[in-house]
Amino acid sequence: MAFSTEVHSLSRGLMSHPSGNFFHLHLVSDATGETLITVARAAAAQYSKVAPIEHIYPLVRNEKQLERVINEIEAAPGVVLYTLLDRVLTDRLEAKCREFGIPYLSILGPVLTLFQSYLGAESTRRVGAQHTLNAEYFKRIDALNYTMLHDDGQHTEDLNHADVVLVGVSRTSKTPTSIYLANRGVKTANVPLVPNMPVPPGLERLTVPLVVGLHASPERIVQIRQNRLLGLNVQNDDDLYVDRQAVTEEIAFSRRLCAKHNWPIIDVTRRSIEETAAAVMTLLADRRRKAAS
Repeated sequence: MAFSTEVHSLSRGLMSHPSGNFFHLHLVSDATGETLITVARAAAAQYSKVAPIEHIYPLVRNEKQLERVINEIEAAPGVVLYTLLDRVLTDRLEAKCREFGIPYLSILGPVLTLFQSYLGAESTRRVGAQHTLNAEYFKRIDALNYTMLHDDGQHTEDLNHADVVLVGVSRTSKTPTSIYLANRGVKTANVPLVPNMPVPPGLERLTVPLVVGLHASPERIVQIRQNRLLGLNVQNDDDLYVDRQAVTEEIAFSRRLCAKHNWPIIDVTRRSIEETAAAVMTLLADRRRKAAS
């Protein structure tokens, strides 16, 4: 059976419609489900007045596993999205969705159909093919190892081995952004800029890595720092760490340092980690293109 290339929905009373301000979202995958989850959440984020209750089923590779999934879908009907390559499992899931009168869609189906049409060849239907242990995979592992060793200003003596070095004051999301970049194969170090402390020797002389400054508004940084202190059960209201004027001076120093060395700056005040990382990767790609030309 060909992959579904459109959303299929049959009517059975109100079963396929959301209840109140939520709806059930079933995500069925024969691999890790990462692709499926990312697509589903990106779509669900566009509907601010209704929230999905996610039911995630990874590694569904045989009929027994699928039967459990079908039982849960029947118990909590909603939207079914899937990335299954086995035709027997696909046919079984789709038949049950039609029987229950609920919408279903193959997320990979339209893309595979397009590829097949353009390439004139059938897909190999290899489950988990994107997770093959190839050179790209080991590059990511190498990047993660490097990034973990060079977190928060550690081992600054070999920063020139990095692809990217992030600098910024405390609470500008340097560590999570570094880890996200490393998972994309980008060796990333991060160096905190601490008040009244000299920057690490060699940082200002770097030539190989792209150095990027991260900053946020004083209000945002103070808010994050106060929340962190509360989480640690620390009470120190007059600490310069959460003093707005002191934080403003920290940010000003960070911006001056970046301007002095012509390092690009990214304002992370309203950016997610993913958006910050995407901006860094765009800067890195532009730099590499210029170097190649």
